[in-house]
Amino acid sequence: MIYEVTHSTTFDYDAPMRYARCNLRLEPIDWPGQSLLSFSLHVAPEGPISPSHVAAYAGHIARMVVEQPVTELVITARARLSVNRVAALPAPDDPSVAGVARAAVAVADLGVMSPANYIYPSPMIALTPDIAAWCADSLSPGRGIVEAAYELTSRIKAAFRYDGAATETDTTPAEAFDRRAGVCQDFAQVMIAGLRAAGLPAAYVSGYLRTIPPAGKPRLIGADATHAWVMLWCGPARGWLGFDPTNGVGMNADHILTAIGRDYADIAPIDGIFVGQSGQSIKVSVDVAPIE
Repeated sequence: MIYEVTHSTTFDYDAPMRYARCNLRLEPIDWPGQSLLSFSLHVAPEGPISPSHVAAYAGHIARMVVEQPVTELVITARARLSVNRVAALPAPDDPSVAGVARAAVAVADLGVMSPANYIYPSPMIALTPDIAAWCADSLSPGRGIVEAAYELTSRIKAAFRYDGAATETDTTPAEAFDRRAGVCQDFAQVMIAGLRAAGLPAAYVSGYLRTIPPAGKPRLIGADATHAWVMLWCGPARGWLGFDPTNGVGMNADHILTAIGRDYADIAPIDGIFVGQSGQSIKVSVDVAPIE
């Protein structure tokens, strides 16, 4: 499948914003089953943008500076990608949950996707006893790792209510877990907290999800959204596999991966600072268009 993705973010300021310096993590990475064919980045008003380079984790980052007073800033990224993958299935010879945990701490490599980077708590994902205990019901030490991950994925989908008003970007996994509600970021970070509590390397993925309109209805341009899910290291043979607890499925051809990090803070699409008076609004438009 070939996709064209357009991701546009508009910042409206109540008073002229005099200076801004932003990190842009909008260029999708290549990953098994996914190839980036083209990418462009446009900012209005125009300002200097550094060439994109590989960030500390699995993602590209460009830096943008705005040095003139503006009341509106629009950042638009366009990507064309080829995605060809099916969701992983459990196999009879999958390593056990305990076996993966042991293998993870034995890995000497410290590269970008080394499991050692994703075993421990991170700035936005602490280890929480209540989450650990709840997730442990799916993560018995002798159970096959992929089967266990799918059960946990399905349990989160069933037990949590999708509610965009229940949480904010900085809501902790513990708070989302107590409310049993949130958005994809919360579902992913709760699952990661439970996996790491079991000694399993788990990473946060940001990207996009192809949405299919109801039968007979047109696809609404700009009505898609960014998405988040989980990558779990399943041992040396199977490597990193994706699981989407928001939808209760494995990562498949509908998932378009942009970046991988320890949590949202590592791979937020846009962050940075601006100098000006308080008061701004943000509008995001995302369009995921299948071409083939």
